[in-house]
Amino acid sequence: MQPVLADVYAAARVIRGLADGTPLVPSPFMSALAGMNFLLKLENMQPIGAFKLRGALNAVAGVKGATGVTCCSTGNHGRGVAYAARARGMRAVICMSELVPQAKVDGIRALGAEVRIVGQSQDHAQAEAERLVRDEGLTEISPFDDPLVIAGQGTIGLEMLAARPDLDTLLVPLSGGGLAAGVAMAAKAIKPGIRVIGITMDRGAAMHESIRAGKPVEVEERPSLADSLGGGIGMQNRLSFPMCRDLLDDILLVSEEEIYHAMQVLYYEDRIVAEGACVVGLAAVLTGKVRLSGPTATIVTGRNLDMDMFTRVITGQEVRLGDKVISGVKYGA
Repeated sequence: MQPVLADVYAAARVIRGLADGTPLVPSPFMSALAGMNFLLKLENMQPIGAFKLRGALNAVAGVKGATGVTCCSTGNHGRGVAYAARARGMRAVICMSELVPQAKVDGIRALGAEVRIVGQSQDHAQAEAERLVRDEGLTEISPFDDPLVIAGQGTIGLEMLAARPDLDTLLVPLSGGGLAAGVAMAAKAIKPGIRVIGITMDRGAAMHESIRAGKPVEVEERPSLADSLGGGIGMQNRLSFPMCRDLLDDILLVSEEEIYHAMQVLYYEDRIVAEGACVVGLAAVLTGKVRLSGPTATIVTGRNLDMDMFTRVITGQEVRLGDKVISGVKYGA
């Protein structure tokens, strides 16, 4: 069953003191550009450097009688599951595709989890996670299609509206939909008139394409500066797909060049080191793709990025993403 607001409040109690209370701070530059208050929810300040800890802690706390846990991840969910499992003395096996940056793989191993690198897509990694459930008795923690994960991510919405009840619009990075579904559900239950807009990259946007098709569809995974937003939504998606379909007011796409520029803006104007996935909300505002009508906030979802790639972006160097090349552009040039 789909989680409801009571489940989000329950999740807030589970994670209290472990993954809550990140700052919601104004961005003077973006506020001036937008002509209204623009705020940043700093989930990059979580102990694992990403919002995924919320859902992982809530879901792992609900595991009973299993020998351990497993998941399919593009990085941050795996880190969250590894952290939560270690806290409970449980085995964790994280399944990832070859597209996941090495920095994220190393971060998960540092938390004591086993990492399985399988194939060129999250579908291959997902198949390995399912095998571990079937053959080794592990419990799978979905990165997005799990009621406890969605409720855990929804606690971000609780905190944002508790801090700023006047928020008019939330710009939420969109991948498999666990974050967007949880935040939209919580925010709209508290303030029905609030707008929640999902934003993702225009290369391999699985949830966007699935909602357009009216059902979960497969998309080709492609290298992206917003690699955390990669991967499919699962062909048997039960929760995050219908929740995003019904709760999001719109879904917007941004290009790799727009993400590149927004990463520079967040770094130079707000002094924040963050993944490409974090800045899609900024990119939508910077390019005029979203029309704002009141105080707006977006979620800086994580900081677990390839620092070599980040250095290339902020110093205006050329970046290669598979068959795509982004020409170097120095900030302010």
